[in-house]
Amino acid sequence: MTIFIGADHRGFALKEELLEYLQSKNIRVEDMGSYEYNATDDYADFARPVAQAVLQNPTDYRGIVICGSGIGVSEVANRFKGIYCALGFDERQVEHGRTHDNINVLALPSDYIDTEKAQRMVDIFIETAANVGEKYDRRQQKLDQPTV
Repeated sequence: MTIFIGADHRGFALKEELLEYLQSKNIRVEDMGSYEYNATDDYADFARPVAQAVLQNPTDYRGIVICGSGIGVSEVANRFKGIYCALGFDERQVEHGRTHDNINVLALPSDYIDTEKAQRMVDIFIETAANVGEKYDRRQQKLDQPTV
């Protein structure tokens, strides 16, 4: 598994901590930026490349996107067909997102969670298998249908 991670200025510090955490667990992680703190950067510039990278191999790749609220990065990621991004605020929610919604990108709100909570949610995101079967496939197919 490869994890792609990206964050804007408000998520930069948490991204750096999660990079180190994932590397310490021997998980392959690729930093998609921001590579330095820049108070005027835009979350879309980092969430977009994460989503695009995950789409290269959705079976083996997952993404983590971070901004202050988690909302902006999740909006960007979910614009891509085949990306199922959910905003994580607690561990049970992230587990549910993996098992029932097959999320492949996790959005984290750096202004509302601490590093330890983020690490626990990332562990669940990585370790929890998605459910497979007709019901779950049907849901994802509906999500991927074009809207007017």
